[in-house]
Amino acid sequence: MDIEIIILIKISISMLTIENNNENLMKKSNDVLRKEVMEAIKWEPVLESNKIEVSVQEGIVTLAGTVDNYNQKKEAEHIVKDISGVKTIIDDVRVDLSVSTIRNDKEIARAVIKALDGKWVIPNHRLKVTVEDGWVTLEGILHWNFQRKTADDAIRYLEGVRGVVDKIMIEAEIENELEKKIVEKALKRSWILDIGNIKVRVDGKTIFLSGIVSSLFQKEEAERIAWNTAGVWQVDNEIYVEFD
Repeated sequence: MDIEIIILIKISISMLTIENNNENLMKKSNDVLRKEVMEAIKWEPVLESNKIEVSVQEGIVTLAGTVDNYNQKKEAEHIVKDISGVKTIIDDVRVDLSVSTIRNDKEIARAVIKALDGKWVIPNHRLKVTVEDGWVTLEGILHWNFQRKTADDAIRYLEGVRGVVDKIMIEAEIENELEKKIVEKALKRSWILDIGNIKVRVDGKTIFLSGIVSSLFQKEEAERIAWNTAGVWQVDNEIYVEFD
Protein backbone atom coordinates (compact mmCIF):
# COMPACT_ATOMS: atom_id res chain seq x y z
CA MET A 1 0.00 0.00 0.00
CA ASP A 2 1.24 3.46 -0.85
CA ILE A 3 2.73 5.39 2.12
CA GLU A 4 0.59 8.49 1.39
CA ILE A 5 -2.58 6.38 1.46
CA ILE A 6 -1.58 4.88 4.82
CA ILE A 7 -1.00 8.36 6.26
CA LEU A 8 -4.38 9.55 5.00
CA ILE A 9 -6.07 6.51 6.56
CA LYS A 10 -4.37 7.21 9.92
CA ILE A 11 -5.40 10.87 9.78
CA SER A 12 -9.01 9.90 9.01
CA ILE A 13 -9.07 7.44 11.90
CA SER A 14 -7.63 10.10 14.25
CA MET A 15 -10.25 12.66 13.18
CA LEU A 16 -13.05 10.15 13.76
CA THR A 17 -11.65 9.37 17.20
CA ILE A 18 -11.54 13.08 18.11
CA GLU A 19 -15.12 13.61 16.89
CA ASN A 20 -16.34 10.62 18.91
CA ASN A 21 -14.51 11.86 22.00
CA ASN A 22 -16.06 15.32 21.61
CA GLU A 23 -19.52 13.77 21.30
CA ASN A 24 -18.90 11.71 24.43
CA LEU A 25 -17.71 14.78 26.32
CA MET A 26 -20.81 16.71 25.27
CA LYS A 27 -23.00 13.81 26.34
CA LYS A 28 -21.19 13.64 29.68
CA SER A 29 -21.63 17.38 30.13
CA ASN A 30 -25.37 17.07 29.51
CA ASP A 31 -25.58 14.13 31.92
CA VAL A 32 -23.65 15.97 34.64
CA LEU A 33 -25.84 19.07 34.33
CA ARG A 34 -29.00 16.96 34.36
CA LYS A 35 -27.79 15.21 37.51
CA GLU A 36 -27.10 18.56 39.21
CA VAL A 37 -30.56 19.86 38.29
CA MET A 38 -32.25 16.73 39.61
CA GLU A 39 -30.23 16.89 42.83
CA ALA A 40 -31.18 20.56 43.32
CA ILE A 41 -34.87 19.74 42.82
CA LYS A 42 -34.60 16.80 45.21
CA TRP A 43 -32.98 19.06 47.83
CA GLU A 44 -35.91 21.52 47.80
CA PRO A 45 -38.46 20.53 50.51
CA VAL A 46 -41.53 21.92 48.71
CA LEU A 47 -40.92 19.78 45.61
CA GLU A 48 -41.41 16.10 44.88
CA SER A 49 -38.54 15.18 42.57
CA ASN A 50 -40.25 12.04 41.27
CA LYS A 51 -42.95 14.23 39.68
CA ILE A 52 -40.57 16.47 37.69
CA GLU A 53 -38.83 15.26 34.54
CA VAL A 54 -35.54 16.85 33.46
CA SER A 55 -33.77 16.79 30.11
CA VAL A 56 -30.68 18.75 29.07
CA GLN A 57 -29.25 19.61 25.68
CA GLU A 58 -26.21 21.89 25.44
CA GLY A 59 -27.18 23.97 28.45
CA ILE A 60 -30.90 24.14 27.61
CA VAL A 61 -32.83 22.60 30.49
CA THR A 62 -36.37 21.36 29.86
CA LEU A 63 -38.62 20.74 32.85
CA ALA A 64 -41.70 18.58 32.41
CA GLY A 65 -44.04 16.48 34.51
CA THR A 66 -46.65 17.64 37.02
CA VAL A 67 -46.73 19.48 40.35
CA ASP A 68 -49.50 20.09 42.87
CA ASN A 69 -49.67 23.89 42.66
CA TYR A 70 -48.41 26.98 40.85
CA ASN A 71 -45.91 27.84 43.59
CA GLN A 72 -44.11 24.52 43.06
CA LYS A 73 -43.91 25.18 39.33
CA LYS A 74 -42.32 28.59 39.96
CA GLU A 75 -39.98 27.20 42.63
CA ALA A 76 -38.65 24.47 40.33
CA GLU A 77 -37.80 27.05 37.67
CA HIS A 78 -36.20 29.36 40.25
CA ILE A 79 -33.93 26.62 41.59
CA VAL A 80 -32.62 25.69 38.15
CA LYS A 81 -31.66 29.30 37.36
CA ASP A 82 -29.01 29.23 40.09
CA ILE A 83 -27.14 26.24 38.64
CA SER A 84 -23.94 26.92 36.68
CA GLY A 85 -24.08 25.82 33.07
CA VAL A 86 -27.80 26.48 32.55
CA LYS A 87 -28.24 28.74 29.52
CA THR A 88 -32.02 28.80 29.35
CA ILE A 89 -35.05 26.98 30.76
CA ILE A 90 -38.05 25.55 28.95
CA ASP A 91 -40.79 25.15 31.54
CA ASP A 92 -43.32 22.52 30.44
CA VAL A 93 -44.34 21.59 33.99
CA ARG A 94 -48.11 21.30 34.40
CA VAL A 95 -50.08 22.07 37.54
CA ASP A 96 -52.27 19.06 38.36
CA LEU A 97 -54.60 20.16 41.13
CA SER A 98 -55.98 17.67 43.59
CA VAL A 99 -59.73 17.55 44.15
CA SER A 100 -59.33 19.36 47.48
CA THR A 101 -57.66 22.41 45.91
CA ILE A 102 -59.79 22.81 42.78
CA ARG A 103 -61.75 26.07 42.90
CA ASN A 104 -64.06 27.61 40.35
CA ASP A 105 -62.86 30.61 38.37
CA LYS A 106 -65.04 33.10 40.27
CA GLU A 107 -63.57 31.99 43.59
CA ILE A 108 -60.05 32.29 42.19
CA ALA A 109 -60.77 35.76 40.77
CA ARG A 110 -62.02 36.96 44.16
CA ALA A 111 -58.95 35.51 45.88
CA VAL A 112 -56.62 37.20 43.37
CA ILE A 113 -58.27 40.59 43.82
CA LYS A 114 -58.06 40.23 47.60
CA ALA A 115 -54.37 39.27 47.39
CA LEU A 116 -53.61 42.29 45.21
CA ASP A 117 -55.55 44.55 47.58
CA GLY A 118 -53.18 43.43 50.32
CA LYS A 119 -50.13 44.70 48.41
CA TRP A 120 -49.98 48.45 48.92
CA VAL A 121 -47.26 48.86 46.26
CA ILE A 122 -49.69 47.75 43.54
CA PRO A 123 -52.29 50.25 42.33
CA ASN A 124 -54.57 47.29 41.57
CA HIS A 125 -57.44 49.48 40.44
CA ARG A 126 -55.44 49.76 37.22
CA LEU A 127 -55.25 45.99 36.74
CA LYS A 128 -57.87 43.83 35.08
CA VAL A 129 -58.13 40.27 36.37
CA THR A 130 -59.69 37.44 34.38
CA VAL A 131 -59.61 33.72 35.18
CA GLU A 132 -60.22 30.79 32.86
CA ASP A 133 -59.80 27.17 33.94
CA GLY A 134 -57.50 28.25 36.77
CA TRP A 135 -55.30 30.42 34.56
CA VAL A 136 -55.11 34.03 35.80
CA THR A 137 -54.60 36.80 33.24
CA LEU A 138 -53.41 40.21 34.43
CA GLU A 139 -53.82 43.25 32.18
CA GLY A 140 -53.25 46.94 32.71
CA ILE A 141 -50.52 49.49 33.27
CA LEU A 142 -48.05 49.82 36.13
CA HIS A 143 -45.22 52.30 36.69
CA TRP A 144 -42.49 49.89 37.82
CA ASN A 145 -41.48 46.35 36.98
CA PHE A 146 -41.14 45.40 40.67
CA GLN A 147 -44.89 46.08 40.97
CA ARG A 148 -45.52 43.52 38.22
CA LYS A 149 -43.33 40.97 40.02
CA THR A 150 -45.11 41.68 43.31
CA ALA A 151 -48.43 40.92 41.62
CA ASP A 152 -47.17 37.55 40.40
CA ASP A 153 -45.68 36.70 43.79
CA ALA A 154 -49.00 37.49 45.49
CA ILE A 155 -50.85 35.05 43.22
CA ARG A 156 -48.43 32.11 43.20
CA TYR A 157 -49.52 30.80 46.62
CA LEU A 158 -53.28 30.89 46.00
CA GLU A 159 -55.17 27.60 45.84
CA GLY A 160 -56.62 26.67 42.47
CA VAL A 161 -54.21 28.74 40.36
CA ARG A 162 -52.68 26.77 37.49
CA GLY A 163 -50.65 29.61 36.00
CA VAL A 164 -50.41 33.34 35.31
CA VAL A 165 -50.55 35.10 31.95
CA ASP A 166 -48.80 38.45 32.32
CA LYS A 167 -50.06 41.13 29.94
CA ILE A 168 -49.12 44.05 32.17
CA MET A 169 -47.48 47.03 30.45
CA ILE A 170 -44.90 49.22 32.17
CA GLU A 171 -45.26 52.95 31.60
CA ALA A 172 -43.01 54.94 33.92
CA GLU A 173 -44.64 57.87 35.66
CA ILE A 174 -41.28 59.65 35.82
CA GLU A 175 -40.34 61.41 32.61
CA ASN A 176 -36.59 60.89 33.01
CA GLU A 177 -34.49 60.68 29.89
CA LEU A 178 -32.67 57.36 29.99
CA GLU A 179 -28.88 57.63 30.01
CA LYS A 180 -26.53 54.80 29.14
CA LYS A 181 -23.95 55.77 31.75
CA ILE A 182 -26.50 55.68 34.57
CA VAL A 183 -27.47 52.11 33.67
CA GLU A 184 -23.80 51.08 33.38
CA LYS A 185 -23.04 52.53 36.83
CA ALA A 186 -25.95 50.60 38.32
CA LEU A 187 -24.72 47.35 36.75
CA LYS A 188 -21.19 48.05 37.96
CA ARG A 189 -22.37 48.28 41.56
CA SER A 190 -23.43 44.64 41.47
CA TRP A 191 -20.63 42.40 42.74
CA ILE A 192 -21.86 39.40 40.76
CA LEU A 193 -21.65 41.10 37.36
CA ASP A 194 -18.64 41.84 35.17
CA ILE A 195 -19.65 45.07 33.46
CA GLY A 196 -16.80 44.63 31.00
CA ASN A 197 -18.74 41.76 29.42
CA ILE A 198 -22.10 43.56 29.27
CA LYS A 199 -23.03 46.19 26.70
CA VAL A 200 -25.79 48.75 27.22
CA ARG A 201 -27.72 50.62 24.57
CA VAL A 202 -30.55 53.08 25.15
CA ASP A 203 -33.20 53.99 22.62
CA GLY A 204 -36.03 56.18 23.86
CA LYS A 205 -37.70 54.43 26.79
CA THR A 206 -36.07 51.06 26.06
CA ILE A 207 -32.82 49.64 27.46
CA PHE A 208 -31.02 47.02 25.36
CA LEU A 209 -28.62 44.61 27.08
CA SER A 210 -26.14 42.40 25.24
CA GLY A 211 -22.85 40.62 25.90
CA ILE A 212 -21.87 37.43 27.74
CA VAL A 213 -22.33 36.23 31.32
CA SER A 214 -21.57 32.86 32.92
CA SER A 215 -24.99 32.04 34.39
CA LEU A 216 -28.69 32.53 33.82
CA PHE A 217 -28.89 34.11 37.27
CA GLN A 218 -26.44 36.84 36.17
CA LYS A 219 -28.46 37.47 33.03
CA GLU A 220 -31.63 37.98 35.03
CA GLU A 221 -29.84 40.09 37.63
CA ALA A 222 -28.65 42.45 34.89
CA GLU A 223 -32.22 42.71 33.62
CA ARG A 224 -33.58 43.36 37.10
CA ILE A 225 -31.12 46.21 37.61
CA ALA A 226 -31.98 47.71 34.22
CA TRP A 227 -35.69 47.60 35.08
CA ASN A 228 -34.98 49.67 38.20
CA THR A 229 -33.89 52.60 36.07
CA ALA A 230 -36.23 55.54 36.53
CA GLY A 231 -38.20 56.23 33.36
CA VAL A 232 -37.73 52.83 31.67
CA TRP A 233 -40.69 51.27 29.84
CA GLN A 234 -39.03 48.22 28.34
CA VAL A 235 -35.87 46.10 28.75
CA ASP A 236 -34.66 43.98 25.85
CA ASN A 237 -32.31 41.38 27.33
CA GLU A 238 -30.11 39.87 24.59
CA ILE A 239 -27.32 38.75 26.93
CA TYR A 240 -25.88 35.35 26.04
CA VAL A 241 -25.08 32.78 28.73
CA GLU A 242 -21.79 30.99 28.13
CA PHE A 243 -20.51 28.66 30.83
CA ASP A 244 -16.78 27.91 30.76
